[in-house]
Amino acid sequence: MTVRSYREQDVAQMCRIWNEVVEEGAAFPQTESLDGETGSRFFAEQTFCGVAEEEDGRILGLYILHPNNVGRCGHISNASFAVGREARGKHIGELLVRDCLTQAKAHGFRLIQFNAVVKTNAPARHLYQKLGFVELGSIPGGFLKKDGVYEDIVLYYHTL
Repeated sequence: MTVRSYREQDVAQMCRIWNEVVEEGAAFPQTESLDGETGSRFFAEQTFCGVAEEEDGRILGLYILHPNNVGRCGHISNASFAVGREARGKHIGELLVRDCLTQAKAHGFRLIQFNAVVKTNAPARHLYQKLGFVELGSIPGGFLKKDGVYEDIVLYYHTL
């Protein structure tokens, strides 16, 4: 398993994984799925996109990295991570987050901040704590799940 920069030929597999998370409606704020055109544009707009690739070329997970804000706060990055259903529980998320921290620093960011980690997303929260992210607090009812239930979100940051 390697983590590398995405290539245009990866977009279809990336969209499939991204859309799984969007359709589950329990982690990403997006409600619209990506197709080949919107996916190509979306991934190209990011500061960096990394993919976790098996030796056979299958993409099992990905992340996007971009500024969290602009101007005087542009040194703070943000990222989102997606692992395909069939690959969850295999520590691919940890590989992606570790690579993301390296890439964020390499791209000149000084911090990374996560604005909306759903409180019930125990695997992600455990991973962030394991990797030294600091919990800032929570926003009650900050995330509307697909089933119509509002869930708290937790904010985290990590100094690079």
